[in-house]
Amino acid sequence: MTIHSTLKKVAGTICRHGLFHSGDTVVVAVSGGPDSVALLDILVSLEKLNLTLIVAHLNHCLRGTDSDGDAAFVAALAHRLGLRAEIGVADVRHISRQRKLSLEEAGRAARYEWLGNIARTCGADRVALGHHADDQAETFLLRLLRGAGTTGLRAMRPLTSGLYARPLLCLTRADILSYLEERGLPFRVDASNDDKSFLRNRIRHECLPYLASYNPAIAERLNAAAEILAADEEVLESVTDRAFDRIASAEPDLITLRLPLLKEERAGVRMRLYRRAIRELKGDTAGIAACHLEQVDGLAISGRVNGSVWLPCGVWAFRCYDSLAFSPRLPHTPGEEWEIVIPHAGTYPLPGSGTLSVRPSPPPDCRSASASHRAYFNALANPLPWTVRTFRPGDRFQPFGMEGTKKVKDFFIDEKVPLSQRRRIPLLFCGETLLWICGRRIGEAGRLSPEDTDLMEVEFCPATP
Repeated sequence: MTIHSTLKKVAGTICRHGLFHSGDTVVVAVSGGPDSVALLDILVSLEKLNLTLIVAHLNHCLRGTDSDGDAAFVAALAHRLGLRAEIGVADVRHISRQRKLSLEEAGRAARYEWLGNIARTCGADRVALGHHADDQAETFLLRLLRGAGTTGLRAMRPLTSGLYARPLLCLTRADILSYLEERGLPFRVDASNDDKSFLRNRIRHECLPYLASYNPAIAERLNAAAEILAADEEVLESVTDRAFDRIASAEPDLITLRLPLLKEERAGVRMRLYRRAIRELKGDTAGIAACHLEQVDGLAISGRVNGSVWLPCGVWAFRCYDSLAFSPRLPHTPGEEWEIVIPHAGTYPLPGSGTLSVRPSPPPDCRSASASHRAYFNALANPLPWTVRTFRPGDRFQPFGMEGTKKVKDFFIDEKVPLSQRRRIPLLFCGETLLWICGRRIGEAGRLSPEDTDLMEVEFCPATP
């Protein structure tokens, strides 16, 4: 491929994907290796783009004097081209230990964080990266070996996050080396790229050459597969977006999916909704594999009404009746019990539950046992003092209209009251008789007759969650 055809091919990629616009400020990530040196030279040569280029190099401090030599080489290259250079330093080995990442993962995280900061500081429109077609093929195989689905297998996109541009995805490594040779451009060689203790290097030096013995165009075929999957991914993401808007509700540190609607979706959409919920909370789905999503799905479609799954990304998935929620924290059941005596009419604050107001009242217009926040009791049949307290195991009452008694716990289960809310619902007693599960159900002791005139009105105002 000639210099002219290379420039034309890259310019076509830039135009087709809208990677840069005339007058853009672009941070060019330059390691000093062949790919990034070619990238910088090509962008300088495409003068019609009218780009303001800033050269950026991050020294990973992993190869001693060789790393320092790379930084010096890049600084000299930028000076020769008359371009501004930003040279940074990161202790990637320390980051690896601190974040419990491999050296490769730590280097990538440090690099992207630093490049993003440089772009913001310089007011840049884009960050240009030197990934090419062989990198794409390697990434495809790497993610395939790690069990990625279509989201992962679409591999690298020409433009991600509206910031990171990859104009060389249309070129192979051979194309780049040919361009550098024709242009007579020097570059640095990183010996660690031959270290086969890194999985990517083994894919590069062993797996791809072996596959090429079956199909010499294996890199192009894998790139085509990634493009097809990327197109499919766009369709699936739009389906997921619509389902998420319909099924999910969001609060700070909490994403809730409505189970009746969730269960109507196909398994593939459900899995995507779980990933979407995690991403909304954490910003990404790092550490989440298919087995984790299957655990969450098992919780969602099981017959259990309560349960939880801890995910390695630091998120809980927990079910409570008709809801499946995701949060960094599990909802807790308040541990403190409390009990308050109601000796006379007045308004009484209830710890963490709201207020209870008690006052004499004429007969109400409607004498029902509704679950409103107001109830009426015969003050003669149920004389003060009363007691209001939290739920305790073994509590029973005779629900209005029933002959026998029922455990309050069973009532909560029937009413699908979450475990975390049960001690926020006050119970009103006269002696040992449970008069009212406040705001939920009146006991038979609250039955009124037309002759009852000496009444007490009780109003429960729940606390704002």
